[in-house]
Order: sequence, then structure tokens, then C-alpha cells
Amino acid sequence: MGFISKPPSESSSDLTAPLTSPPTTMDTSATATAGKSYWRFSKKDFFPEPTFHNFSTYLSALSKTPHRLKDRLLGRSSDANELVQSKKQSENEMKKCLTWWDLIWMGFGSVVGSGIFSITGQETHDHAGPAIVLSYAVSGLSALLSVFCYTEFAVEIPIAGGSFSFLRIELGDFIAFIAAGNILLEGLVGAAGLGRSWSSYLASIIKSDPDFLRIKVNSFAEGFNLLDPLAVVVLMVVNGFAMTGTKRTSVLNWVSSVFGVAVIVFIIIVGFIHGKSENLVPFFPYGPKGVFTAAAVVYWSYTGFDMVANMAEEVKKPSRDIPVGLVGSMSLITVVYCLMALVLVMMVKYTQVDVNAAYSVVFERIGMKWAKYLVSIVALKGMTTSMLVGSMGQARYTTQIARAHMIPPYFALVHPKTGTPIYATLLITTGSCILAFFSSLDVLSSVLSFSTLFIFMLMAVALLMRRYYVKDVTPKCDAMKFMVSLIVIFGSSLGITILWRCNQRGWIGYAVTGGLWALGTLAMALTSKHRTPKVWGVPLVPWLPSLSIFMNIFLIGSLGTVAIWRFFICSAIMLVYYVLAGVHATYDMAHVDKQEVKVEEGDGNVIKVAS
Repeated sequence: MGFISKPPSESSSDLTAPLTSPPTTMDTSATATAGKSYWRFSKKDFFPEPTFHNFSTYLSALSKTPHRLKDRLLGRSSDANELVQSKKQSENEMKKCLTWWDLIWMGFGSVVGSGIFSITGQETHDHAGPAIVLSYAVSGLSALLSVFCYTEFAVEIPIAGGSFSFLRIELGDFIAFIAAGNILLEGLVGAAGLGRSWSSYLASIIKSDPDFLRIKVNSFAEGFNLLDPLAVVVLMVVNGFAMTGTKRTSVLNWVSSVFGVAVIVFIIIVGFIHGKSENLVPFFPYGPKGVFTAAAVVYWSYTGFDMVANMAEEVKKPSRDIPVGLVGSMSLITVVYCLMALVLVMMVKYTQVDVNAAYSVVFERIGMKWAKYLVSIVALKGMTTSMLVGSMGQARYTTQIARAHMIPPYFALVHPKTGTPIYATLLITTGSCILAFFSSLDVLSSVLSFSTLFIFMLMAVALLMRRYYVKDVTPKCDAMKFMVSLIVIFGSSLGITILWRCNQRGWIGYAVTGGLWALGTLAMALTSKHRTPKVWGVPLVPWLPSLSIFMNIFLIGSLGTVAIWRFFICSAIMLVYYVLAGVHATYDMAHVDKQEVKVEEGDGNVIKVAS
């Protein structure tokens, strides 16, 4: 008995309808999956969509690419689809085993890595001076605003996809794909960078040479000629442990993080004891510009909480645990970072801060040489837990993208015993290991920067869309007011950023653009909301999301044009994949209810079975 798939109608579709259950060829029901081995590898597991049935169906799909692009550009998912339908692609459930306690320590473990130790000295010396404390406060406020946006979504849609699922519901498939691609790239590069940093720290402890444990190959290009097998081993061990079970990994994380907190408290106490208030003068040696330039760089020290939001599917009580876990951990981290920055600039004049190992050197100067080893151990611990939580978060992010068929659904499969997405974890591990083995830290760090701020800005927009625009509910008049207000918020935020980048310091320009931002936000506040949070919501909407949009745009502007070009080049490469594969797979998934499967029986009769 053969199956002949008839292509879906290309002329009519409900672009915002929730994705429906898969057809017979993509059936992942309990009956279809019963008896299947998890360890399998076939074309049907990777490309089950009708488009990829054979070469002729693929060519036919390619000829209809413009229509499908338009369809997916406008197409939006739904809460029900993300929570119910898409999870069927994984065949097995992830285990609900996390509490607010786990989330707080996951937040601490994922965020407090090597960043505070590696870039604080550089930014203090070169850009901010003692005002580095304000740089950390500004970045912390921006991160906290983004945490609020993530939290409201994660409470109402506790799914593994995090920002991907949230953006797919509110801003559509296409924007969600671009965001997902950049976050996956950032995750791979970030994990590889952490692996290289880990081996550098260990080598420095042994021989004061960060490249001591690397293999130099002179025939390779500069930046790729220092092979790092230790970084690969560390990544494999950490990711391997993450596959064994979520609760076990969480326990390891919070136990090791408690040790890290103890050492950080020691650093802060000793710092205040040996600190001198005269070292804080002048407080603004580089002016306000230096504060914001440093804030854009030290923002990297706050990244990682979005990986914790990706664990929402495994939280026991999302309505209580997610707000307490995410908001609580980020508030604690902001205070810790500000205190650590303050003790550094109190212990030594900002002009004498070591740009490479600020904390180790400053402890040596007060006669505590042994403390540099303590700092290095904490940094190693921080990088290890950052890799651990990052591995878990990225794997779950990848799982949800695979559930949407933007990448092969094979990577959505969850192991029945461990309750973890092993294939997705292996994909992330393989990519990060290859990058870590060949690429130097400066090459890796140059790729990171723009993506995180861009995603956080989109999350604030998505939250506003969720509150103010509900399809078939919001009147056209209110929808128009909302869109105009949003455009004014964007335009004024961009205007302030451009003025700052052009070194315009007169108050008139800032008064005009700042006033427009306030008017745009006020106009949105006076527009009727058409959805209210069911359990937990961001306070002061639209003011806090609007402020988040402004701060993220402003920090993006502080990064420079090189980071922006890298973002667009990477996005263009992702778009090629989307046009050739992603759009067709997601189109098939969105319109399977329009298809008919022709079942041709042996006697020549054809029976049409609606899927």
C-alpha cells in the first residue's frame, strides 16, 4: 500500500490559526510511537514533511517559495499550540522537578561566571573609572526589565522554547526564526568561549601562561592555530552530565554555587576592610559617555538568565516558582556585581587597576597572594556552572525549534528515562566543541554582542503586543493607536541613541526625543488593553517594557557598527537556510489540515482520507 501526498492548497490559509495535529505521515501519537526505540536514525525522523517526500515534491515547494514566505511572515502560533501540539513531537514528557530554589541557583550559576572577573578591570581602567558601579547598575536594570518580560511569558506559557515560543506567538514565525538562529549561534559561541576561558584559567594557575595547555599549529591561520583539547574535554564532560537528568544537574549547580557565593562574600568583606574612599575621586573621570560605554560591555556579565527561562517546562509550579526564581536571582546578582565593582575601585586607584586580572592583582598588593588562587577557583566554578546551565537551556531551546520543524524534528525527541533532550544536547555539544578546539577567544568574543540585546528588545515588543493586540478582538482604532505609539517609541529611542553616538551634548535634542518617547508611551498607556495576565504580570505596562526597548536600543548603539554588521551577516546566512528548508517545513506543519492523503490500495481504488 503506497502513500501519495497531494501538495497543500497555496491560495488560501488562516495565517494566524494554531498549528494543528500532524498528518498520518507525521503522526507522533502514543500509538505511533509505542515500541519505537529512542536510538534511531532515519530520513523520516529528520524530514517527515510532505515537501521532502522526494526530489520532485521539493522542487515543487521551491517554486512556491514567495507565497510560503509571505504566509510564514504573517503566520503566528498560539498558546495552545506551543503548550500542547508541539510537545507531541518529543514523544516523551520532560520531568517536572524544579522549584524556585532550583531556579534562583540556576540563575546565579548561569550568570555569575568569569565575566565579573575578566571585564571589570578592563572597563574600569579604560572607560568608567569608579563609576563602573553605575555601569553595572544600568546594565542590571536593563537585564531586570528583560527578566520581567520573560517572566510573564514563562508563567503563562511554561514551555522549553523560551523567547522562541514567545516571539512565535506574538511576532510570527519569521521573526522567531531569526531570533532563534542568533540565540543558537550565541549559545554555541558562548559555550566555546567558556571552554577556552576555562583552560586559560587553569593554565594560568599552573604556569602563569594561558596558552600552556594548548597545541600550536603554525600552518593554521592566526586565531585558529592554538588547538585546545582541554576545552573540548570540559565541554563534553559538562554536557554529558547535563544529559543524565535535570534534577541531578540542578543539585550539582546549587551546591557548587553556594561555595562561589561564600568566596564572593569574602572578597566583598576584605575589599571594604582595605578600601579607601579617596580612591573614588574623581568618580566620573571619563564622563557619562564612559559609564554607558562600559555598561554595554559589562552587560555580557548578566547574560544567561534567558537559559533559565527555557527550563519552564520542567518547573513544578510555574506561577510561583518562575517569578521568584528569575526576578529573585537577577536582583541578587545585580547587588552582588555592584558591590564587587565598588570594592575593586575602593581598594586601588582606577588608573592602577590591572585590565587582565583585576581582582587577583589587587589582592596581591595588599599581601594576600594566596587569594588570587581563590579568585581563579571561583572563576573556574563560575564558568563550569555557566556551561552546565547554558547546556541545559540551549538544548531545550533547540528542542522547541525542532518541535516547530524549523530544524529537523529528530532533535526534539526526549529520552523516556532521563526526561532530557539528548539529541539536542549532542547537537549543541558537537558545535561548541568544534568551535572551542580551533577558535581563539578574541575570534569568539567578536561574534557575541548584538544578538542578546536584540532578542531582549523583541521580547519587550512581544509583551506589548500580547497586552494590546489580540486578533479578532482589538478594534482597528485601538490597533492603529498601538502601532503608532510603538513606532514613536522606537523612533525616539533610536533618535536618542543617534544623538549620543554623534556626541551631541546639547539638551534640546535630548529633550525633544525624550519627550517623544514619553508621549508615545503615554499614548499607549491611554489605549485600551485587550488581554490581562492570568496569573502574574509585568507591573507598570507599558512604561517598563517601553523603557526596556529604549535601554536595549541604546546599549546596541554603544556597541559600534562592526557588531551590527556581524549580526546582519549572520542573519543573512540563516535566511538562506530558511528559504531552502525552514519555511517549507513550517508551512507544511501549519497547513497539514488542508492536505489529503491518498491511499492507493492494491485493487486500484483510491480512497481519500482527510488528515
